[in-house]
Amino acid sequence: MKIALMDSGIGLLAATAAVRRLRPDADLVLSLDPEGMPWGPRTPEDLTERALAVAEAAAAHRPDALIVGCNTATVHALTALRARLEPALPVIGTVPAIKPAAAGGGPVAIWATPATTGSPYQRGLIRDFADGVEVAEVPCWGLAEAVERADEAAIDAAVAAAAELTPAEVTTVVLGCTHYELVAERIRAAVQRPGAPALVLHGSAGAVAAQALRRIGSRPEPAAEPGGTVTVLLSGREGPLPASALAYAEGRLLSAVSPVR
Repeated sequence: MKIALMDSGIGLLAATAAVRRLRPDADLVLSLDPEGMPWGPRTPEDLTERALAVAEAAAAHRPDALIVGCNTATVHALTALRARLEPALPVIGTVPAIKPAAAGGGPVAIWATPATTGSPYQRGLIRDFADGVEVAEVPCWGLAEAVERADEAAIDAAVAAAAELTPAEVTTVVLGCTHYELVAERIRAAVQRPGAPALVLHGSAGAVAAQALRRIGSRPEPAAEPGGTVTVLLSGREGPLPASALAYAEGRLLSAVSPVR
């Protein structure tokens, strides 16, 4: 089995680690775009063009499925990616976990990039899946970029700023950018109020990994022999895992279990 994941940067690590935990025997192809990152500020047309190039680089390695490990790329490019690659290659997008978060009753905060916060896309998800639940949209200025660089001080500052914008009564936080899952516990510590019930965090990585296996008719086998390889593509060329990835448990898991070739 071979699973490919794509993103402009290391935001795909959370889903990659989730796939690795479900199927430690799967070969992984990580297709990144360091020459074109960040994708967020790009126009939808430009972003789609970059995403198609990154996806086709991954597809050349003949994976069984492709995970779009980026919320922004899913919003703007998923339709084009599926039109180009399916049905030969199933393409799985990443959607903020608003539906399961709202099922808990709220109040809910959605932490997302400034471009996504308040967007018609996110408002549509809130309307469809969180009707009747109190939802606060929280823009996280600079957090994805700080996580990408593994800049500890910048991460702390961005998390603290977003926590200040998060209503005190919030019981659940949706991590609406894949980068945020890499610092989930720091977000929890910043938002958790003394004496309040334990904060619930909802990311997308686990659900996306499980959906990829379902799309190819496979089952989780977490006890399988951990022999899967990891191939990293940097703007289409094989290269090393970015050094910043090793600042996070998800990146270290890949190197420890399956040395990047």
